Amino acid sequence: MDKLTVNIGDLCLKNPVMTASGTFGYGKEYADFMDLSRIGGIFVKGTTIRERQGNDYPRMAETASGMLNAVGLQNKGVDYFISTIYPEIKDIDTNIIVNVSGSTIEDYVECSRKLANLDKIPAIELNISCPNVKEGGMAFGTSARSASEVTKAVREVWNKPMIVKLSPNVTDITEIAKAVEGEGADAVSLINTLLGMAIDINKRRPVLSTVTGGLSGACVKPVALRMVWQTYNAVKIPIIGMGGISSWQDAIEFILAGSSAIQIGTHNFIDPAISVKVVDGIQEYLDKNNINSVKELIGALQIN
Repeated sequence: MDKLTVNIGDLCLKNPVMTASGTFGYGKEYADFMDLSRIGGIFVKGTTIRERQGNDYPRMAETASGMLNAVGLQNKGVDYFISTIYPEIKDIDTNIIVNVSGSTIEDYVECSRKLANLDKIPAIELNISCPNVKEGGMAFGTSARSASEVTKAVREVWNKPMIVKLSPNVTDITEIAKAVEGEGADAVSLINTLLGMAIDINKRRPVLSTVTGGLSGACVKPVALRMVWQTYNAVKIPIIGMGGISSWQDAIEFILAGSSAIQIGTHNFIDPAISVKVVDGIQEYLDKNNINSVKELIGALQIN
């Protein structure tokens, strides 16, 4: 399995396949469907400094080749995570990475400071790009200046690998990527969901209580691939690619575009064991093509 080993800064992954925050709970929910130790990492549910109830229902809607969600980062807060969730998941034999979100820079900093005391959390993912909360979230991810500020502030209290999750709802995602790279991000993950909406024509009302929400699933893959490729050509730090990945072939595409690793999100709801199937598919692809390491494929897209 050494062929599959990759690194995200100082974070070593047994393979490049991980699960995206918000689609895999805390990992334990999927233990009946797959061997969690076989994947490279689990990005747990978004965690905030205080408990959040999330948005009003309805907050999910199916769309062609995807889904809209406006869950709103519902969680019981970082203290509950530390006291109750962490003891249950800390011994899972893979990287457990916490997705950190907030409404203010101080929220991000305090949440990260608390998590820094947990030995079995080797990295965090700063969610500066969630499009379905009313304050914070995407506001930080759509401005290079604010993205820089939150990254710099958290860097001062977090000395382990820090991944910054980028919003696609911007004119030029590379500007945001370069901004967080400049303030100490060890990697970037992209893309988060695209802003979308759905309408009930009989009620003449939006389907979601929040009117708009985050679009994910197979429909966003071409946009995600393009943004990963652009970002790979703009920064030197590793990229974790995501957005519509539903097969090992999709994963290989993202790696060729420049991703050192990938996250699977929406497809977990369709096939709870998809992650291990993607691991096996990548392994078979390497063997079939006599490739010694998946690292040889990172950014190996041939344009000319």
